[in-house]
Amino acid sequence: MLAITKSIALQGLEGYLVSIQVDISNGMPYFEIVGLPDASVKESKERVKTAIRNSHIEFLSRKIIVNLSPANIRKEGSIFDLPIAIGILIANQDINHPNLEKILQETIFIGELSLNGKIEKTKGVLPICIEAKKLGIKRIILPKQNAKEANILEGIEILPVHSLKEVIWYLTGRQKIIPEKNREIKLKTEKQYDVDFSEVKGQEHVKRALEIAASGGHNCLLIGSPGSGKTMIARRLVTILPDMTLEEALELTKIYSILGLTEVENPIIKKRPFQSPHHTITPVSLVGGGRNPKPRRN
Repeated sequence: MLAITKSIALQGLEGYLVSIQVDISNGMPYFEIVGLPDASVKESKERVKTAIRNSHIEFLSRKIIVNLSPANIRKEGSIFDLPIAIGILIANQDINHPNLEKILQETIFIGELSLNGKIEKTKGVLPICIEAKKLGIKRIILPKQNAKEANILEGIEILPVHSLKEVIWYLTGRQKIIPEKNREIKLKTEKQYDVDFSEVKGQEHVKRALEIAASGGHNCLLIGSPGSGKTMIARRLVTILPDMTLEEALELTKIYSILGLTEVENPIIKKRPFQSPHHTITPVSLVGGGRNPKPRRN
């Protein structure tokens, strides 16, 4: 039997829809994942099988083929564990519901499975939710630890879950999942920094130039001999920048989310970051890269 679930993968800062197609048939026991999966996706086979068994569901040894479509883009990460497990259970007829097809059309699943069936926190939830909203997805089933990061957005239902069992009970109609409520984002906070312009004596022309650059959003190049205070003053520029807009905060939080640097309780990044790369840094090290391009982690 064939079953299809949906998830979203990340490419850089943007997401794209992935269709997880699961086919179970008779034959020699076989479990294969195709569609350009990387090592972490291939390893999901063992996590999925063990999580299903430890959720007290019989996992029969049959021929299982999982295709991640589109198959011409490399997939990476462990977020496909949950949709693969749900696809297997539907294809094996362990999950049945009159409106199951409609629910699957409107829902995406993301989450890494532990061996006991618990759903672990994953990276990149915010850009995934943003892309899901663009695609018209109505709800997202995701780990409980990612719920506060996802509820930043309005117009999409966030269903946080702790375990694979909860998802199974929800899809079979045995249990309801309380949606996470959207919360108001307050970006204006009292800024606290370890450094301040009041500590800089003299250099009035440089400080005036940085004030103009900060207020107008301009670039500023500091040139001078070693030890003249260029880096010291540049580190203080972030302390006089204006508060971020919501769009800026979301764009910045997307980067932190992909790198797994967001906090569980306060995921939104409200302070403008300051980066101080060494002058010998390479372009790839500065902007990030890899087979699937990602921002650089400091």
